[in-house]
Amino acid sequence: MESVDSCDEEAPLVADSLQVLTPKNYTRDVHILSCAFLLIFLAYGAAQNLETTVNTEGNLGTISLGILYTSFTCFSLVASLVVRVLGSKNALILGTTGYWLFVAANLFPSWYTMVPASLYLGFAASIIWVGEGTYLTSAALSHASNHKLHEGTVIGSFNGEFWGMFASHQFVGNLITLAVLKDNKGGSTSGTTLLFIVFLGVITLGTILMCFLRKEEDKGEKETADASVNLYSYLVSLLKSITTLLADVRMLLIIPLFAYSGLQQAFVWAEFTKEIVTPALGVSGVGGAMAVYGAFDAICSLAAGRLTTGLPSITFIVSGGAIAQVVVFLWILINYSVTSGVLGTLYPLIMAALLGIGDGVLNTQLSALLGILFKHDTEGAFAQLKVEKAFYSPRS
Repeated sequence: MESVDSCDEEAPLVADSLQVLTPKNYTRDVHILSCAFLLIFLAYGAAQNLETTVNTEGNLGTISLGILYTSFTCFSLVASLVVRVLGSKNALILGTTGYWLFVAANLFPSWYTMVPASLYLGFAASIIWVGEGTYLTSAALSHASNHKLHEGTVIGSFNGEFWGMFASHQFVGNLITLAVLKDNKGGSTSGTTLLFIVFLGVITLGTILMCFLRKEEDKGEKETADASVNLYSYLVSLLKSITTLLADVRMLLIIPLFAYSGLQQAFVWAEFTKEIVTPALGVSGVGGAMAVYGAFDAICSLAAGRLTTGLPSITFIVSGGAIAQVVVFLWILINYSVTSGVLGTLYPLIMAALLGIGDGVLNTQLSALLGILFKHDTEGAFAQLKVEKAFYSPRS
C-alpha cells in the first residue's frame, strides 16, 4: 500500500516535468495573427477604396486619405520606440483601434470626425505594422529555437502564411462590398451605412482575435521594465540604435528594394487600373482584374514562404518575382495596345497575375530578409521598411 501511495504522489511531479519539457508551438500564434489581419484589412481596405466615392462633399474623402498617409509617414519614424515601450502584442491591439475609429467615422462623415480619425489611424497603422513584423519574427525565432529548426526556413514559412492570408483581403473585401452595396437609378448608391456597420463588426472580431496572441517576453519588454528607472537614458539608447541601423551597410543595400516595393504597388493601384484595365475592361472590370491580382499575390506569398531557407533562396525568389514584373513593364512600354475580343480581355488579367506574383514575392521575402539580418533589432528594421514604403506608396 505504501508503494502505491508513493507512486500516486510522484505522478503529478512527472506530469509537471513533462509539461515543462514540452516546447511551445508558435504556429497557433501565426494562425491567429494572420486571421486577425485578414479581418481587419478586408474591412479597412474596402472602406478605403470607397472613401473618395462616398465622401465627395468638399473632397472630404480625398483630403482624409491625404492626412492619413502623411500622418502614417511621420509616425513611422517613431513607431519602433512606441513598440519597444508597449511590447509587440500591446502595440498590435492598440493599432487595431485606429482602423475601428476610421470606419466608425464614416458612419457620420464630417470634418470633425474624419480628420481626427485619419490622424489617429496614421499613428495606429505605423505601430501595428512594426508590431506585426516584430511579433512574427520573434515567434519564428522562438519556434525555431524550441524545435531545433533552421531559423531562415521558419521565418520564411511564417511570413508566407501571414502574407498569403493578408493578400486575400482584397478578394474577400470586394465580395462583401458587391453583396451589400446596390446601385440605384440616377447614379446613387444605397447600403453604405449597413456596409460600414458590417465592417465595424469584422474589425471588432479581428481585435478580439489579437487578444488571444501569446505575450512575448522578449528583450523589448525587459528593456521597458528597466526604462521606468531612467526613461531619458532609455530613449537615448533607442534613438542611438536607430541611428546605428541607418548606418548599417546591409540596410543601405536593402533600401532600394523597399523603394521598388512601394513604387510597384503605387503603379498597380494608380496607373495600371486607370490606364490598362479600365480602357480594356471598363470600370466594372477593375474589381475582377484586382481579384486576379490578389489571388496570385496570396498564392505566391504562401509558395515563396515555403521555399525560403536563407539568403541564397531569398535572392533567387526575389529575382524570379522581379523578372515577372519586368515582363509586364516591357510589354506595356514596347508592344501593348488595347484590343477587342477575347485577347483584349485576357491581356490585362495576365498582367495582373504577373504583377501579383511579384508583389507576393516581395512582401514575403523582404519581411523574411529583415527577420534574418536584423533579428536583434526587428522594431527598427520594420519601422524603416514602413517609412520607405509609405514614402513611395501611400497604400503600403
